[in-house]
Amino acid sequence: MSYRVAVRALCEFTAKVGDLDLRFTPSPTALEGIAGHAQVTARRGEGYEREVALEGQYGKLMVRGRADGYDPARNRLEEIKTFRGDLERQPANHRQLHWAQAKIYGWLLCQKRQLDEVELALVYFDVASHKETLFVERHGAQSLRLFFETQCQAFLDWAEQELAHRDARNQALTALGFPHADFRTGQRQLAEAVYKAACTGTTLMAQAPTGIGKTLGTLFPQLKAFPGQQLDKLFFLAAKTSGRRLALDALQTLQRNGAGELRVLELIARDKACEHPDKACHGESCLLAKGFYDRLPAARAAALQHSMLDQAALREVALAHQVCPYYLSQELARWADAVVGDYNYYFDISALLYGLTLNNDWRISVLVDEAHNLLERARGMYSAELDQRAFAGLGGKAPAPLKRPLGRVQRCWNDLHREQLANYQVQPELPLKLLGALQQVVSAVTDYLGEQPGGLDAELQRAYFDAMHFCRIAELFGEHSLFDISLLPATGRGKTKRSMLCLRNVVPAPFLAPRLEQARSTVLFSATLNPRRFHADMLGLPTGSAWIEVESPFQADQLRVCLAEHVSTRYQHRQASLGAVVALIAQQYRERAGNYLAFFSSFDYLQQVTALLREQYPDVPFWEQTRGMQEAARSAFLDRFTEHSKGVGFAVLGGAFAEGIDLPGNRLIGAFIATLGLPQVNPVNEQFKARLEQLFGRGLGYDYTYLYPGLQKVVQAAGRVIRTQSDEGVVHLIDDRFGRSQIRRLLPSWWQLSPVSSE
Repeated sequence: MSYRVAVRALCEFTAKVGDLDLRFTPSPTALEGIAGHAQVTARRGEGYEREVALEGQYGKLMVRGRADGYDPARNRLEEIKTFRGDLERQPANHRQLHWAQAKIYGWLLCQKRQLDEVELALVYFDVASHKETLFVERHGAQSLRLFFETQCQAFLDWAEQELAHRDARNQALTALGFPHADFRTGQRQLAEAVYKAACTGTTLMAQAPTGIGKTLGTLFPQLKAFPGQQLDKLFFLAAKTSGRRLALDALQTLQRNGAGELRVLELIARDKACEHPDKACHGESCLLAKGFYDRLPAARAAALQHSMLDQAALREVALAHQVCPYYLSQELARWADAVVGDYNYYFDISALLYGLTLNNDWRISVLVDEAHNLLERARGMYSAELDQRAFAGLGGKAPAPLKRPLGRVQRCWNDLHREQLANYQVQPELPLKLLGALQQVVSAVTDYLGEQPGGLDAELQRAYFDAMHFCRIAELFGEHSLFDISLLPATGRGKTKRSMLCLRNVVPAPFLAPRLEQARSTVLFSATLNPRRFHADMLGLPTGSAWIEVESPFQADQLRVCLAEHVSTRYQHRQASLGAVVALIAQQYRERAGNYLAFFSSFDYLQQVTALLREQYPDVPFWEQTRGMQEAARSAFLDRFTEHSKGVGFAVLGGAFAEGIDLPGNRLIGAFIATLGLPQVNPVNEQFKARLEQLFGRGLGYDYTYLYPGLQKVVQAAGRVIRTQSDEGVVHLIDDRFGRSQIRRLLPSWWQLSPVSSE
């Protein structure tokens, strides 16, 4: 059996030395990189070959890749690198890595075409000035062969270890049995559908109720498919920390029950992993960056002695070897079998796992936990905003080289909204002059950072990152997005007009679709994925994707679903609804005292209800969610739900307590939901509605913007009540619109509403 390795991955393993150094940044975006490569190769003469596929064998090692370009007339092989900033400030170990890649490609070309020698060129293309800088060396085939063999030999012991690991892993997964005596109701049905999707290379949407063990029911079959499908990696992607924790627990259960060879890695955000947030990421500032690549081999070897590399285990290894925990985790993503992390690690614009998958040609499977959250999260990934107030005061205190470009940004920004009268306005085109000014600021700051290792003032650094992100998102602008300007309240003596600029992604499908296509199989699972077409349209699911609605383990008599058909919670009726809502809560509590959650559309509405409840029914104990609740306060809120406590917890629908919390048994026996959960009607949502109508057809604009997202929140909140097959409880749906047939079709099929309003 051969071990396949990409040229880039081989060189990053064998030729990276010295410090971790992020000062030569920002690197161009993927689109800038593609455009830069295309521009360089378009300048070449007739006969120039692009993307030259090359491969070579050394022992059990199969090395493959695509050289950027080859000019047969000059016998020149080119390695093209795009950059931004001053090339003279590029760290020496970056250049060394690039030469290593060029030399590997050089030997593979000489071998394939029987060349005695070849000219190698590093072509650095500045994406700002569009200028090329060339470094050229001529090498004989024999010296290149020796270099190739030296790099391969340095990697070969590791490759043989990895082959042995993969063989042991696959043998263990082949023999792996389900870790419990039996499947829960619905869990086997889910597992069979996931296994079939993995074996047929299909994207699957699985709507499965809470309580059946979805995490284990998706992980187990995906891992069982590894040997037969020759899969390299499994990515479990979650929206919240709680989802990651459930996945890590399930994987640990599988490890204890036969999958001990499986390497599991948890990826966490940089700000949570950083040991020295006050220091910059280079050797002159942070000791964990100094000599990082020199100490990496020992740290990597030590880390992979652990089958479970969660945050705590990874930090322990990193600090023992004096390397950065965050960047060690990024390195280990190459060698783990199952990676657990946030959605952004695969779906974001510069996603680590997606990039590694492309570069290494991995065969992967992807599990998307609580997939109803992916739409809003993905919209956020492909959106950007700039607040003029954050830039306005920077010119006066910025270093001298940055004053002029920052001043130009302000002038272009003011010109943009000078004639705008409405507080909110959508623009048909991007602000090209302002974007040019922002790009100049990014370049100027990048140059300045190269000269000043101490970094920037915090406000200027934030503006720098915001400008960079805005420019990157602007490159992706299309009919799936909106560009709008919101005027801000005038401040100061001159009452200067300021504005907020937003690039808002409406439909993330064009960005998610390539990532879904890249996976051998993807399973998106949640208790709320209805209706199917909505998610397929918005998330970019491939044609031929499968769908399953898993049988509920719960019976209708476990959950009494009551409709308050005489109450309207529409905004204009809320004041009139207060008495009826309070009376209903008090009546239910007196009928069966215990723990309840009551959900409302806003904090204002919630506080009006609690004020009246306190006044009219002082015997009903309650506690309430507050704006900006910190983690300790959220924990205290949940801690009040015990097996023996009694009272009503008031919360906002769609907030921290409406999904992802588990209060089985007597910890929660009922819920009141006094809203359809519809997003607020405002100018932004109305623009979303119009654009979605334009893209998907008449009538769907309202459903896609308001109705479907709202009812998902309702079903998620109601799902807090019945968590096990022995639970019993009640849900009160407080709004007459719940009786409409269009609404009822979107509620869980096992619910029985009583009474139902007539239409």
